[in-house]
Amino acid sequence: MTKRRSFSDNFKATVALEALRGDKTAQEIAAKHKIHPTQVTTWKRQAIDGLTGVFSDKVRKAEDNEAEVKEFHVKIGKLAVETDFFVIRA
Repeated sequence: MTKRRSFSDNFKATVALEALRGDKTAQEIAAKHKIHPTQVTTWKRQAIDGLTGVFSDKVRKAEDNEAEVKEFHVKIGKLAVETDFFVIRA
């Protein structure tokens, strides 16, 4: 029984990018990288499906960062008030 081969994310991205370019057929790309043509097609489809997430995640991350900044400002304000309270009492 043969072991399953595992491929790095970098390798998958390289193969998918070649397939997306459209210069070569899936058969040619598969022969070049010694993989099955179905795998090339699968990685190409995954790349296309995941492409929208590249752009939408940036917007979500920016919104999440803004919420975190506001939360930290509130915490800083509370800590400043507590510090002033203890300094005045001392």
